[in-house]
Amino acid sequence: MSLKFKILAVAQAMLSVIIINAQKHTKLPGDTTLPSSKENLEKLISFDKGDFKYKVEDYFEKPKASAFKISPDGKYLSYKEKDQDKKNHVYIKDLSSGKITKAITEKDDLIGSYGWLNSRRLFYTQDKGGNENIHLYAADIDGGNTKDLTPFEGTTIGFVQIIKDTDFVIVTINKNNKQIYEPFKINYKTGEMVQLFENKDAKKPIDNYIFDKDGNLRGYVILENGLIKKTYYKDLQTGKFSLIKSVDWKDKFSIIEFNENSKNKDEAYVVTNLDTDKKRIVLYDLKKNVVIREVYSNPVYDVSSISTAGKNRNYELDFISYEGVKEETVPMGKFYKEIDRQLKSQLGNKEFGIVSSDDNDEKLLVFVASDKLYGIYYEYDTKLKKLKLLYNLRPQLQEEDMAEMRPIEFKSRDGKTIYGYITLPKAALQGKKVPLIVNPHGGPQGIRDSWGFNSETQLFASRGYATLQVNFRISGGYGKEYQISGYNEIGRKVMDDIEDGVKYAISQGWVDQDKIAIYGGSHGGYATLMGLIKTPDLYKCGVDYVGVSNIFTFFDSFPEYWKPFKEQVKQIWYNLDNPRQAEIAKEVSPVYQIDKIKKPLFVVQGANDPRVNINESDQMVKAMRAKGFEVPYMVKYDEGHGFGKEQNKIELYKYMLGFFAQNFNK
Repeated sequence: MSLKFKILAVAQAMLSVIIINAQKHTKLPGDTTLPSSKENLEKLISFDKGDFKYKVEDYFEKPKASAFKISPDGKYLSYKEKDQDKKNHVYIKDLSSGKITKAITEKDDLIGSYGWLNSRRLFYTQDKGGNENIHLYAADIDGGNTKDLTPFEGTTIGFVQIIKDTDFVIVTINKNNKQIYEPFKINYKTGEMVQLFENKDAKKPIDNYIFDKDGNLRGYVILENGLIKKTYYKDLQTGKFSLIKSVDWKDKFSIIEFNENSKNKDEAYVVTNLDTDKKRIVLYDLKKNVVIREVYSNPVYDVSSISTAGKNRNYELDFISYEGVKEETVPMGKFYKEIDRQLKSQLGNKEFGIVSSDDNDEKLLVFVASDKLYGIYYEYDTKLKKLKLLYNLRPQLQEEDMAEMRPIEFKSRDGKTIYGYITLPKAALQGKKVPLIVNPHGGPQGIRDSWGFNSETQLFASRGYATLQVNFRISGGYGKEYQISGYNEIGRKVMDDIEDGVKYAISQGWVDQDKIAIYGGSHGGYATLMGLIKTPDLYKCGVDYVGVSNIFTFFDSFPEYWKPFKEQVKQIWYNLDNPRQAEIAKEVSPVYQIDKIKKPLFVVQGANDPRVNINESDQMVKAMRAKGFEVPYMVKYDEGHGFGKEQNKIELYKYMLGFFAQNFNK
């Protein structure tokens, strides 16, 4: 499997805020007079009445155990386990003795991702209260020698690459200049770090570094004027870096990893769409600057992911993966083709993926899930070719009770084929018209909704509601033209696509057109506000979750390390320096259009949100209340861009269900 893993994609750098502790004598973010009292929010719960088989907790309590991983030597199993205080600690099980040891303790802040550095040491990531100033930590499997490997205030990490069979990782950090990231080689046992390369020019910053498996810098990508990506590659004989490709930021030429299976040291797997609309995988000779051959492409969907073996199988290509209607895996190498064949014979038609393995590929962890199954882990012994149940994450949710998530496609009003999904409760499948929750996704650019188990849509289905998720133009995965067609159309044609999706759902006979609500997070929160403004008679109510309300103040809150990407953001959203585009931006900024909102609104915000500042929600609530609307406003002062803590999530969905029921039954 690939040694690289992304913690944050630099090209989608997050917004940053000062670390805030919501403690006594500390000023809390935003206007603290605005949030509704807990007592008033609790009143909403009473509206969610009925004889329901499942509770909110059944969908949103974290599993008792989760995130299972095999150690590189195959001797240990790691996993997260929840205690009585709902803290998710990381434990290590010795597979020979059965002894279990706590390795990482979760305290006030959530443990993010975690994994194995070697067979005796783990990494994990953590921020403060959701502020996304993410640090990388390391700890021994017995819980000792815990170190913050990036102990710098107000910084975050870009990517991490483990250098196999050494004590080192390469980490990019915005330590020296908050606008840009630079690579450091860190000894994960001692914490000693060495800077590997300087990123000096903030006007022409390096926004990606390319290392080989041994940690040698082989190339980098410069972002010029925020719009042109220039890839430089190192000649192995001279040591000189030379420009090999210059592309517009909307085009794709990206080195995934070197083909260590080849004798040609200049050969790499590259994802590109320079000569096609859809992204495809090619083998590329970086020294000769030519395509060797196409590895895989799809006529409808972007393809951009590969998985390669380790040293034990000479780094052969195992499989290609891409997201179509569902997640698709295409076996490539002999070993993985046999694994795929064996697993399909034992699992039938179930969707599965390999999520962890030891270095010798003797023990695999297989994760099985579907639109009706939250997820089950299995152990697979590649020598015995036997599959064994390891852990069912949510056994309380019975597959036969869950709702179907159905792929859909329809024509927009201007003739474009639009894709998406609708989750249908059983009543809808039996011919009854049911209430509908319209759920626009975040982003909006390059993001898409996916097929699979969705706790939100299943919760809504348990109350008899259908959920519509539209992958409107600007969504990712459907090719370059599809995504670009939504640029400078946020709040306009993007909203048209959502409305056309609602019309499609109504036309299929699934939906009670008098009981439609809209709810979303981030851009989905913005789309909720715009939906209530643009089509005020379509929706009964809306829930805005960490959504943008004012494009001008949203842009003003950009942090230092998003500034290199400002020109791209202008092309995606609106160029506020252009008078006509600034006028459009005002027309599609909800806070300036509140007189058009006629239906009830519920606003939800994480106070430490670095992407959509709390001011976005505050100003919307103030403006609505000023015109006489009572807006329930839920703020959590220990959360950021979306709630991560279990109890906060459970409260949110209880309030939300009550809010929907209250308004559907008026």
